[in-house]
Amino acid sequence: MKELLSKLSILQITDLHILPCLNETFLGINTEDYFLAVLKLALAENSHFDLIIITGDLAQNPSQESYQRILKHIEATHTPCICLPGNHDDAQLMQQIFNTSLVSCRKQVLLGNWQLIFLNSQIKGASGGRLSNEELCFLDDCLSKHPNHHTLIAVHHHCLETKSAWMDTMMIENNLELWAVIGKYPNVKIIINGHIHQLMDSEHQGVRVLGAPSTCFQFKPDSSFFSLDDIAAPGYRKIILSLDGRIQTFISRLPEPLKDLQIDSLGY
Repeated sequence: MKELLSKLSILQITDLHILPCLNETFLGINTEDYFLAVLKLALAENSHFDLIIITGDLAQNPSQESYQRILKHIEATHTPCICLPGNHDDAQLMQQIFNTSLVSCRKQVLLGNWQLIFLNSQIKGASGGRLSNEELCFLDDCLSKHPNHHTLIAVHHHCLETKSAWMDTMMIENNLELWAVIGKYPNVKIIINGHIHQLMDSEHQGVRVLGAPSTCFQFKPDSSFFSLDDIAAPGYRKIILSLDGRIQTFISRLPEPLKDLQIDSLGY
């Protein structure tokens, strides 16, 4: 237990885009196969994770069947997991299915001297993100009640620009309100997000902001218009949170980029 509390090992996977039917393809690829390949890679390269965080877009077209298969795969790891909704997800259906002793849609977790807060940035029917007043108040309340805990915030949409003009039309539209809340609490150390299907490692107001590769297709960085990256392979992010608030993080990818990827408009 002492080792667990002194250093936390977290696996971030994101943007699975799993389809309703088994073996169904999207943009020419089987997204579920690649999700399983990335998960297998993460477990092979690491002896232990204290927590898995899935930062949204678990499904492309949400269904009970796709969420049940994801649940089965995650529970097979025997690792606690928290799932966030993305713009493609059905948040209500997620809460119904990801509601086991191991896999959930919890909003807050205290592990050692770290507080992990999970926010819903979904706008129903839209690709972009926004944090409701309820979410911002929840964040403020959690931070005010645990001023001595280092804090990680997880959310699907990004709160800083990526330098891809088309993608940045979909960032958290009231991100300044988010940063205003965070600005009151120096214990916030890190924000992790999904949605961008590419790497991000930035800093703002003393907070490290990290994006991760998707487990399926990647978006081309620094692109003015929608563009898929046929070079970068699917992958995951590992995050190590130390007792003193320090953060270490690593990216690992599958050895090859996607095969049979169809570079076509996604209508994202």
